[in-house]
Amino acid sequence: MRGPQRPDPFSAGDPPLELTAFVGRRPELAGLTDLLGGARLVTVTGVGGVGKSRLAARLAAGWTDGSGRVELAPVRDAQFVEYAVAEALGLTDHTARPPREALLERLAGRPVLLVLDGFEHLLDACAELTAELLRKLPRLRVLAVGRRPLGLAGERLFPLAPLAEDEAVELFTDRARAQGLEVSDGPEVRELCRRLEGIPLALELAAGRLRALSPAQLLQRLDDRFRLLATSGWEGAPRPVPGGPPSRHRTLRTAIGWSHELCTPAERLLWARLSVFAQTFDLEAAEYVCSGDGLPAEDVLDVLSELVAQSVVTREETPAGPRYRMLDTVRAYGAEWLEGIGDAGRLRRRHRDWYLGLATWCELDWFSPRQGEVAARVEAELPNLRAALEFCLTEPEEAHLGQYLAGSLWFCWVGCGRLAEGRRWLARSVELESGYEQSRLKALWVLGYVAILQGDTVPALAALRECREQAERFADPAAVAYAEHRTGCLALVTDDLARAETLLRSALDRYQEIGELNSNVLMGQVELAMARAFQGDLPDAVRLCEDVRRVCEDHGERWARSYALYVLAYAARLEGAPDRARELLTDCLANAHAFHDLLGSVLSMELLALVTAAQGEPAEAALLQGAAGRMWPSVGLPLFGSAYFNAPHDQCEAIARQALGDARYEECAAEGARLDRATAVDRALGRGPVRPLGALPTPRGPMPHGGGAANRTESTEPATDPARGSRAT
Repeated sequence: MRGPQRPDPFSAGDPPLELTAFVGRRPELAGLTDLLGGARLVTVTGVGGVGKSRLAARLAAGWTDGSGRVELAPVRDAQFVEYAVAEALGLTDHTARPPREALLERLAGRPVLLVLDGFEHLLDACAELTAELLRKLPRLRVLAVGRRPLGLAGERLFPLAPLAEDEAVELFTDRARAQGLEVSDGPEVRELCRRLEGIPLALELAAGRLRALSPAQLLQRLDDRFRLLATSGWEGAPRPVPGGPPSRHRTLRTAIGWSHELCTPAERLLWARLSVFAQTFDLEAAEYVCSGDGLPAEDVLDVLSELVAQSVVTREETPAGPRYRMLDTVRAYGAEWLEGIGDAGRLRRRHRDWYLGLATWCELDWFSPRQGEVAARVEAELPNLRAALEFCLTEPEEAHLGQYLAGSLWFCWVGCGRLAEGRRWLARSVELESGYEQSRLKALWVLGYVAILQGDTVPALAALRECREQAERFADPAAVAYAEHRTGCLALVTDDLARAETLLRSALDRYQEIGELNSNVLMGQVELAMARAFQGDLPDAVRLCEDVRRVCEDHGERWARSYALYVLAYAARLEGAPDRARELLTDCLANAHAFHDLLGSVLSMELLALVTAAQGEPAEAALLQGAAGRMWPSVGLPLFGSAYFNAPHDQCEAIARQALGDARYEECAAEGARLDRATAVDRALGRGPVRPLGALPTPRGPMPHGGGAANRTESTEPATDPARGSRAT
């Protein structure tokens, strides 16, 4: 199974995943497109449920220059706004620099449309980020979606009105047909649409009731509720404001409340409890989190199905399987009820417990044939995992669980390309005094590991030293082994090979003593093999990595296996078997790219470039070097300045420059630097044209002298390792 696929940030948007027809809005789409043609910041405003998000998604899907849509509703911490934007644009960055720097670098000169949806609760952070992006990226356009403006200079507003009567009737009857019901556009339907003021969400909720009530009955019940609210003033609806359209707020509120009243007690209870989920959730999570106290677990599916039928919840297919979603307005209504009945704290703890268990299961299953499934599952559950982390790190007495959760997700931070986000959660967690040293030790060694991979050696060494000292103090042998292992990894990437070998051998012995076997242990063996290979002992390096490959294949492990293949390819090339080296490297690169592992991808691409040059294709080798050079800034210090890890690059450049001459080498490398990561990987794997550069002359030029597009000022990272595995240290 492949890892989860992330959006390509610079291609035209895919059509939105619309489970129902997109009705009307042609004039609005045309007007919004025209407005964006002349303004770089446009904000679509309007009441909740009026269709702002769907209109923006439809427009972005047709934006030919490429777009990215950021759903900000699940983001609770303003510091994570930048991460959300980077993720939505598919920008994987492993370095320790702020995500904003990576955004500015990667978006420079590109005519991208950025959609910021649901920013109201993060107004200041979103406004500040948007202002800087627009100021420094002259070809960027931003389409904001919210109930209020961002308040920036140059912002153009696009107030979105409800549907016109005919479009409202069309929407209502279309949703009826989707349920197998035929409803005419008679007077009752038209009056109902008028009473609901053409608000799409209100119409969807009303249509969801047609299996039980006729349009005339729906209209009667809606009128009764309007009269009730007019006399009671209940529900906290906003009061009329002169010159504004406040009735629409009350209309939507009324429609949601009315739909809520038509629910059975079990449906109301589940509605309220589902509000604890961030973004989407699956059935198993709903059954665990929401069951009990009046709602048996075996009834959750039936009740959830009724909420889907009533359009309170939507069901969608994802790479991780079927998932469910509540619109933010509907979720907010449920959250109010949950608070009102005094059950919010208990449900948030149950939510936390489920995702703590999920992270533990995923950590164990990372070392199994289900590694790809784990990657896809974690990708889908990130909003909920973040919510659980936020809960743990802000609630008294929960810090140790936050430390454990942040540490247990090492495979997500490291194996699935989320180093920067992981480091933020880990650093935040270890600052807290939890009283549970074992959990903090785990977070510490994972923090050190992540910092190594980012090329940030001083904080890495500090975290690992503290972990080692505290682990010995508290007699935690697993934490000692992991701290020693990661310190050995740090020695490896800084070319202290003798120390690296000593530490890695000691850590592997400790793992064996405590019975630890997982992806981390195997990566320790791969790193030891690298140290041996760099010291000239290729037979020992091959022996170690063949053993790793055998264990990985026995357990279905793909991630650590890809690094073993890298070392085997390194040895095969030195032993004069370039075809074998190429076969191993293409396997390595395909797996690393599937898991969004930038380090594994760029290391294998660098070595593949050298093999390509040695096989008589210097122009293609230079192109691959240029592509790798574009990737390195997102990884960290290229190869950490390591002479050993840099050797394939330097050798390849020497061969290619001598064969092509400096000018032609630079031309080919520049061509490679223009390729995005997915295209570059396809090219390296032989899935693209062999030579789109045309017929390439091979003049003899002077020996290489450094410099050039592919001569990076930074070095490269080590063929690195993961952290943790099967137990909570």
